Amino acid sequence: MSRIPGTRNIIVGTAGHIDHGKTSLVKALTGTDADRLAEEKRRGITIDLGFAHLQLAPDVRLGFIDVPGHERFVRNMLAGAAGVDLVLFVIAADESIKPQTREHFEICRLLGVQAGVIALTKADLVDADLLELVRLEVDEFVAGSFLENAPRVAVSSTTGLGLEELRAELERAARAARQKIAEGWFRLPIDRAFTMKGFGTVVTGTLISGTLRRDQEVELYPAGRRLRVRGLHVYGEASDKARAGERTAVNLADIEPGDIQRGMVLSEAGRFQPVRMFDARLDLLASAKPLKNNAPIHLHIGAAEIGAEVRLLDRTAALKPGAAAWVRITLREPALVLPGDRFIVRMFSPVVTIGGGMVADISGRRYKKTDDVPGRLSVLLHGTPRERVELLIAERPNGIVHSELIALTGLAQIAQPNGAWHIAPSRAAELKQKLSDEVRKFHKTNSLLPGIPKQDLKSRVLKDAAPEIFRHILELAAPEVVQDGEVVRLKTHRVVLKVDEEQARATMEAAFETAGMTAPSVQEVLKASGLEPVRARGVLQILLREGRLVRVNDDLVLHATAVDQLRAILTARKGLRFAVPEFKDWTGVSRKYAIPLLEFLDREHVTVREGELRRVLA
Repeated sequence: MSRIPGTRNIIVGTAGHIDHGKTSLVKALTGTDADRLAEEKRRGITIDLGFAHLQLAPDVRLGFIDVPGHERFVRNMLAGAAGVDLVLFVIAADESIKPQTREHFEICRLLGVQAGVIALTKADLVDADLLELVRLEVDEFVAGSFLENAPRVAVSSTTGLGLEELRAELERAARAARQKIAEGWFRLPIDRAFTMKGFGTVVTGTLISGTLRRDQEVELYPAGRRLRVRGLHVYGEASDKARAGERTAVNLADIEPGDIQRGMVLSEAGRFQPVRMFDARLDLLASAKPLKNNAPIHLHIGAAEIGAEVRLLDRTAALKPGAAAWVRITLREPALVLPGDRFIVRMFSPVVTIGGGMVADISGRRYKKTDDVPGRLSVLLHGTPRERVELLIAERPNGIVHSELIALTGLAQIAQPNGAWHIAPSRAAELKQKLSDEVRKFHKTNSLLPGIPKQDLKSRVLKDAAPEIFRHILELAAPEVVQDGEVVRLKTHRVVLKVDEEQARATMEAAFETAGMTAPSVQEVLKASGLEPVRARGVLQILLREGRLVRVNDDLVLHATAVDQLRAILTARKGLRFAVPEFKDWTGVSRKYAIPLLEFLDREHVTVREGELRRVLA
């Protein structure tokens, strides 16, 4: 079956009580028996997920996920329900509404399924009066829900009654259903993993977003393994790519099926981070018992089932039945979760569905008592993409890199005004002022220095920020603030010496010039300058910047004329190999000065050390 451009790919999930004819109906519609396990054939019930597809029209294709109805297998039903666009809600005309009918209905509602068709199966087994009575019961059951206006079609998988009408209603519903987004990052929750002869490891799932291509590098979350897509099949046919909304089989290289579990996710390599907690809006069913704070639960999200705990963020003791609340869900194992994902919550014991909701935030933000948690999470759950992005950026005083912002939101399109990172404009203006103030303060206490070293300034203003953000703030501060090499100064700053500082400058220079290569102690020269220590060191720095003095190491400073004399002595001996004693004879210095001078000459590439000797390079 060739793929037609513009085809609507709609995933249809069956739902309903055990033995109400879901699998038989899918077979009657598609010709495919979705019961694939021997045990299912033997027992006559669906235990695990089954799959089939139907090309309703040249441009409309349905992928059926046949889910189990027995209460013991609801966990498998949940693994398939996450990707459903449209529900085929099955109610047997000879039994009407039963316990799993109600549970599957609540699960579809909590997962945000917005459209469906109701099939009244086994219509050949009842008379017209009983069929009409069942219709009335169904009307009452779905009143006020997403299925209130759904068509009701009486069918029989045995006789073929109503099947053409059902196909027509499914086509109408499919054309009206909201499609998954084929742009952006791809995600494939895995519901099966197995070995296929001649291919190796194969995983299947419903592509819930994006596009996946053959030979693409992918990542298996939360395991963190990078894998290659060896091949793709869409609805049983080989394909170069799979798009959102399509049932997809992925042939993976370099991994065994035993290393893959249902609930893992294939997605963009290196794009996201698995999480162990998220904040969400939770709706508790009216039929549930009160949910206590920190209660253990079974969480179903995507195709995964994970043990978790629910903390009520409003600090109440319990959530009442039928109520909703902002919660933090802590997972017992990491999972790939993104904002907007739907989930189902089941009691830890007994295991029954009690509620569900939608993920709002995965940042794990630590809240203060004064924080407006409901307001924050409302923006992250219901706000526009721009509002969500602006809030997350505003919460990072030192900025946030673009890749992390994508990982926190799952958004594919985020404007990048500053390149690979973001910072709130108001925060940037605040930091600009702080930076200028710090430079001004430095000049006040270090008037003889040309400016503050960049790294020192960064540690004062943006200690933990990325270098790119610091550079941006420096650019914002221009032209008031100027960069001179590795120092930053105010544009108006000039070093002007006072009379006593000029006198100290001459005294210091003379002391070093007179000493030649046997330089005096720096501390002694500073002490003899007649200035207090801070100003004395400032004058020394001026001489060093001007090149009148040269720092050999922390304890040794020479006058520039002494360094020139030293270079001349070595230049006259170019290519010569020598030892320390010979150097002492040439220069007339003691070993105390000879070793640091030679190490200085090595750094300046005048000499090079070769074992116990040195060779003159220039």
